[in-house]
Amino acid sequence: MKKYQVTIQFTMDEVFMSHVPKHRAYINSLINKNIIEHYAVSIESMECWIIVNARDKKQVEKYLEKSTLHKYWVFQIHELFVYDSSSYRLPELMYN
Repeated sequence: MKKYQVTIQFTMDEVFMSHVPKHRAYINSLINKNIIEHYAVSIESMECWIIVNARDKKQVEKYLEKSTLHKYWVFQIHELFVYDSSSYRLPELMYN
């Protein structure tokens, strides 16, 4: 599996907000299956950033197209060469 960074720009209206609960359920299911590693949304910039595990970009697109919010999005998909974060590190030792 490869890792991909998805950057989404979106627009919002009342209909958009009505789709959010189903979208969140879908995203949660992908997180539970370890397909999505990280998911962040900025309401200020109307952008979303997602780290996705997939075989290729086509598979990432298929995951995105299943969201109820897909029609509100313009997105870019980039394969990652290096991805590191504190969550991949061992916890700091605490001496009692």
